[in-house]
Amino acid sequence: MSNPSKIEAYFETEHPFKDAILTLRTIVKQTELVETFKWSAPVYTIDGKNVAGIGKFKHHFGVWFFNGSLIKDKYGRLHNAQEGKTKALRQLRYTDASEIKEDELLYYLNEAISNQKKGLEVKAAKPVKKVVLPTELTQAFSENQNLEKAFKALTPGRQKEYAEHIASAKQEKTRRSRLEKATPLILDGKGLHDKYKNC
Repeated sequence: MSNPSKIEAYFETEHPFKDAILTLRTIVKQTELVETFKWSAPVYTIDGKNVAGIGKFKHHFGVWFFNGSLIKDKYGRLHNAQEGKTKALRQLRYTDASEIKEDELLYYLNEAISNQKKGLEVKAAKPVKKVVLPTELTQAFSENQNLEKAFKALTPGRQKEYAEHIASAKQEKTRRSRLEKATPLILDGKGLHDKYKNC
């Protein structure tokens, strides 16, 4: 089934909110957004970028915005549909067609379009890799709590530099030597390569 026929089938399927989502569609079509079909629902794009979508569910229906967290929520109507799971996605949720206010919906749509045209997007946070500490370092922590406290106060990048520097030595003797040289720097809150960065 082609996209246009999938879209029509979505809106023509009998559903308690069938008329309500047709009303939403009519309002969305007043904007410059292009209607397409993704993830089994109508999605509205500008310059090929996802801006909004229409959804129908068992107990509600609504419009979601892909970068909705960037919209100024003038009416206080936006919901985070998946609390804690998404930083960007926001939803305008309705339980009855009488709740739809055209001027309100157009405000949110135009804000989303404007943000997209400006290139504003919520960037997904890169997962932070946990620093794997070499045995020599963890043993030193158990003997010196100040060292552990100072190490934990360092930035993740500096912690990683020290951990990798010590762990990369093949011989235990070299690892211990590196740890001894690193200890005063860690206690001073300095990074392994700080002296070179200030040159």
